[in-house]
Amino acid sequence: MPDKVHCAHILVKTEQEAKAVLDRLNKGEKFSNIAKEVSQCPSGKRGGDLGTFTRGKMVKEFETAAFGLQKGQTSTIVKTKFGCHIIKRLE
Repeated sequence: MPDKVHCAHILVKTEQEAKAVLDRLNKGEKFSNIAKEVSQCPSGKRGGDLGTFTRGKMVKEFETAAFGLQKGQTSTIVKTKFGCHIIKRLE
């Protein structure tokens, strides 16, 4: 298991919004473009890029999902106290 990952994410309020994001991704839209358009996190302005982070820096649900992804892989919906995330591992 890696001790640090580089990820981007898209944060929305509802599961319905997250499903719509996944649909757009499945149709081939670019992750960073969707993040800039709909993400409610300040990182959305950077295409959702959160930079590199180590274990213990994110809430448990987010961390578990992020560290479980392979490079280039996108998660399913990850629910946290902040809302619903779609996470993409960049490195």
